[in-house]
Amino acid sequence: MKNKNWHLNRRQWTQQVGGIALSALPLTTCWSAPSVLSQDLLNEIDNPRPDSRQLAWQNAELGMFYHFDIPIFKPGWNWRSFRDLPSPADFNPQALDTDQWLEAAQSIGAKYAVLVAKHCSGFLTWQSDLYPYGVKQAKWRDGKGDLVADFVASCEKYNILPGIYASVTANCYWEVDNPGRVNRGRGNDPKRQAQYVEAQEQMLAELWGRYGNLFYIWFDGGALPPSEGGPDLVPLYQRLQPSANVFQGPSATTRWVGNERGVADYPCWATVKQRNASGAGDPDGLVWQPGECDVPIRGGEWFWREQQTHLVHSIDTLMDMYYRSVGHNCNLLLNANPNTAGRIPDADMQRYAEFGREIKRRFDRPLAQISGQGKTLELTWPQPQRLDHLWIMEDIRYGERIRQYRVDARLSDDKWKSIASGTAIGHKKIQPFQAVETTTLRLTVDQSTATPIIKDFSAFHVGYSK
Repeated sequence: MKNKNWHLNRRQWTQQVGGIALSALPLTTCWSAPSVLSQDLLNEIDNPRPDSRQLAWQNAELGMFYHFDIPIFKPGWNWRSFRDLPSPADFNPQALDTDQWLEAAQSIGAKYAVLVAKHCSGFLTWQSDLYPYGVKQAKWRDGKGDLVADFVASCEKYNILPGIYASVTANCYWEVDNPGRVNRGRGNDPKRQAQYVEAQEQMLAELWGRYGNLFYIWFDGGALPPSEGGPDLVPLYQRLQPSANVFQGPSATTRWVGNERGVADYPCWATVKQRNASGAGDPDGLVWQPGECDVPIRGGEWFWREQQTHLVHSIDTLMDMYYRSVGHNCNLLLNANPNTAGRIPDADMQRYAEFGREIKRRFDRPLAQISGQGKTLELTWPQPQRLDHLWIMEDIRYGERIRQYRVDARLSDDKWKSIASGTAIGHKKIQPFQAVETTTLRLTVDQSTATPIIKDFSAFHVGYSK
């Protein structure tokens, strides 16, 4: 799917030498970050930090993707044949229910959702007169249906933030291929290229201008720059959707991690040296552009096909993705494959619910949480606790400051045992470890660029360790 070759929680605070210690309190207590940033802490280092859009996006952690396009109604058709396009009359999902789609997102705990409004076929899933290939020409709802409107309404109903995907690098109807040139990617037709660019700008003006505030604008493989004959997108979304995050493309706020397996390498940093650089980021990068891990629920398949229920990922696989995406300082964008009836299959819906329940079972009730600043933080209990997981979250409003850390557990003989260590933390690092009985966990930051600011250091017993 990606165009890989395209450049494109009043806790008790106890002061101690070198840091802060905290006695574990009942789970009803809750810490919240101060609304006003400390200027002294901000002045310590002039490092990259997220803007308000990026902060909201990283706090969301989980999103759901929806791939639904006319090719599923014509099995075996490949848009890159540039021949025999499925007829708009073929598009007739008689039981389409975007509420059911958003129920899937809600079940995994997703906070945002992204609809593929226009994929590489060129089929338009909203009411448009740009060209005669879309729902306006379909049998579905007598040509009066609007999938984008339905989707946004369902997002509002389920309190999930909406995003829209619309590719500008490929369009079978226009015979456009990567990186966004006519003549199947070869170009060499300025007049036709100008017509295509105008249509794409109008397309995005419709999508960004008709459906209210969007949380996310999602490009696939970026966009051909205007200087090379591509659409002029930045002024358009600055005017129509200035608060939206942008995946890939010009002035992007988020980036691709470089694979479609739902995982990021570790360490993975929110900063990069050059915008839209894919991969694990760079601790010395000057551009704040956090990573997103996208993956189909059905191994390798972004769109629904018959007899592929066996490809639905297991809970163990999905949890591994969660650990290596959300737990590696990234967001996880998990795909859904609605079928020709317009519904997500029952087996997939069941797996989404199981996945969401398992995340909650493991991480909804920490045995204790602390926050603070300094090189040392301690979690303590009056009686030994059995633990096998922890997470650490920096207050990324001050940027990523930690470069190396370790966590030790005090054992019954008062000796300390190392249970975890690492480099990047950022928004969140989830760390499973072999279960220990302990009265104290101590986080020590050995290397940092400035005062470490910990938003959340939490301990868990989930009954599983890697």
